[in-house]
Amino acid sequence: MSTGRSGVRAGVRDWAIAVCVAAVLLVAGRSGSPAADTDLLGYALLAAGGLALAARRRAPVPVLAVTGLCAVGYQAVGIEVPAVAFLFAVYAAVRAGHRVSTVVAAVLMLAALPLAALAPPQDMPVGEALARARGALELAWLIAAGAAGEALRQAERRADEAERTREETARRRADEERLHIARELHDSLTHQISIIKVQAEVAVHLARKRGEQVPEALLAIREAGREANRELRATLETLRDDTTPPHGLDHLPELVERARMAGLDATLTIEGQRHDVPAAVDRTAYRIVQESLTNIARHAAAATASVRVDYRPDALAIRVDDDGRATPDAAPIPGVGLLGMRERVTALGGRLRAEPRNEGGFTVQADLPVAWPS
Repeated sequence: MSTGRSGVRAGVRDWAIAVCVAAVLLVAGRSGSPAADTDLLGYALLAAGGLALAARRRAPVPVLAVTGLCAVGYQAVGIEVPAVAFLFAVYAAVRAGHRVSTVVAAVLMLAALPLAALAPPQDMPVGEALARARGALELAWLIAAGAAGEALRQAERRADEAERTREETARRRADEERLHIARELHDSLTHQISIIKVQAEVAVHLARKRGEQVPEALLAIREAGREANRELRATLETLRDDTTPPHGLDHLPELVERARMAGLDATLTIEGQRHDVPAAVDRTAYRIVQESLTNIARHAAAATASVRVDYRPDALAIRVDDDGRATPDAAPIPGVGLLGMRERVTALGGRLRAEPRNEGGFTVQADLPVAWPS
């Protein structure tokens, strides 16, 4: 919005300057050339040269040409007025970076103005024509206009470079802080999870050594510990190097297979024509399925679970169903997992539905908008 208002203000300012220059040229033309009061062409050229400056930001080179031709034209018909509009155009063109075009136009103007003064109906001597041309376009003013435009252009470029430097510095500091947090989390969590994993491995080993049947819950704890360690390492590597791909839709078969190993009869169904999806959608889809299967294993007391991924024309639909003990009468208490899923989906402009079904069990369904590549 601020950019739009700034553009409107700049346009109004450009028109105000153009109208003022045109008015000054017309007044100077009437006071300086009383014999040409009836020359409508000369006054039209004065007005056109001034009003053309309204477009100097959008088209500086064409405005340079228009103001130059207008200046030559009203000099040729006998109106002795300085080429003020052309000087404004020189400033605008140099500021926009068109230095070569500006130099060429200035040289052509310096050559054309004496010739315009020699043209009928004046037919004045060469010396007087040169003096008049010099008065119309003083070389010093021409150089000053170009120098002012170049100085402002360099200042704007330095300001842009300074802004980019500040952004790069802020981004580097954010990356350093992110890596610091990742290391802290890795050090604090890995130790505790490693203890859980080691204890579970020892328990499994001792049970097998004694010839006892290893409880499914113990195997699930061991596998969860291994997976947590892998996740922590992958997360740390991702934060260290943004090129490391995080888990996404391609890893769903592994996720479902681990759920089966934990004792849950889980299935995965892919529907629709598969396409590449944006990275954010890819990660969110994986996390929804991961969190849903984790909640089923912890809270649902379910025997089966189904995961469906549907590639629709305008969205990616994820649905996870279980046959657990959830009923419509008992409203679920949203935990951290459900809240996290909802935040991820909402951030992508999607919708999330997580509720018990009438026939029993729980459903998590997410619709993530996707713009497919053409």
